[in-house]
Amino acid sequence: MAEEPRSEQAKLARRAVEAYVRREGPPDTGDLPQELTGTRAGAFVCLKRRGELRGCIGTIMPAHANLAAEIAENAISSATRDPRFPPVSPAELEDLSYSVDVLEEPEDIPDISHLDPRTYGVIVRSGGRSGLLLPDLEGVDTAEEQVRIARMKAGIGPREPVMLQRFKVTRHE
Repeated sequence: MAEEPRSEQAKLARRAVEAYVRREGPPDTGDLPQELTGTRAGAFVCLKRRGELRGCIGTIMPAHANLAAEIAENAISSATRDPRFPPVSPAELEDLSYSVDVLEEPEDIPDISHLDPRTYGVIVRSGGRSGLLLPDLEGVDTAEEQVRIARMKAGIGPREPVMLQRFKVTRHE
C-alpha cells in the first residue's frame, strides 16, 4: 500500500484519480486552499506503482480555470490516457503514489550551457514538434542527457536544430 500524500496538490490528484477510476464522479474540491483555486499554472501529475512510473501527463501552460482543475484533469489523464501504459484499474489504486509538479513559465535560453537538470526542466522545439523533460529525474544527470531524452520524446533527430526553453517546478508529493 502506498503512503498517503502529504501535500494538498498530491491529495487532490489522488482523489481525482480514485473518483474517476471508481466512476464516482468529480472529486470534492470544497475546501481547497487559495493557492489551488485562485491561481493558474501548468502542472504535471506523475503516478508511480511500487516505485515504477505508471503514468505522467501534464500541461506546460494552464489550460483550465485554476490550478485545482489543472491538477485534477492531468491526474485523470495520467491514469487513463498515457499512451505508454494501459488505464489504471481499481485494483491498482491502493499501490499508487502521486507527485505534482507545478511549472513556472518557461524561458528561452540560447544554448545547453544554461541548463542544470537538477534545477531546470527543458523543452526542445523544432518545427511543429516539441518534447519536455521535467527536472530532477533519477538517472538524468547531465544537460546533454536531458536534451537527448526530450529530443527523442519529440521525434527530433540529434542533428536537427532546436530551440531550447527551461523552466523550474515546485514538486508536491
